[in-house]
Amino acid sequence: MPRSRLQAAIAPATQRIAGTAWFAKVAPAFVPRLDRALHRVSGGRVLLGQYLVPSIVLTTTGHRSGLPRQAPLACMPEPDGSFVVVGSNFGRQKHPAWTANLLRDPKAQVGYRGRTIPVTARLLEGTERAEVWPRLLQVWPVYDKYVERSGRELRVFRLTPSS
Repeated sequence: MPRSRLQAAIAPATQRIAGTAWFAKVAPAFVPRLDRALHRVSGGRVLLGQYLVPSIVLTTTGHRSGLPRQAPLACMPEPDGSFVVVGSNFGRQKHPAWTANLLRDPKAQVGYRGRTIPVTARLLEGTERAEVWPRLLQVWPVYDKYVERSGRELRVFRLTPSS
């Protein structure tokens, strides 16, 4: 998706802010809630982050509760219709819960541009992960800061449309 002039102008400042430790502390309390609310009231068409990076709402099955869990995420849409997502958790030390949910049950749904798409998730490892990582950094360069701050390898998943 081509970036607008506004996106190009605000992206550097937004990335600097998103890469800070204080943002990692406060953002998880409001960003996901705000994104879920925007997604709900817009019929799945609006997410806060979509004005900077491609974004989805991923619905997984809670690995403990068995209930649907929604996570607004930055993504990298692929030409084959799949999406690549990163379990960054804003650069915090623990993996986000949605990644554990996908490891337990890879069947999920993606809300993208007003559509709901059933997907199957696959954890990318080794060469496949290494190949996609530089492209992810083009989408959101802050991922490298998240790796550094968290001290962990961020989980990367490919979400492939399924029927």
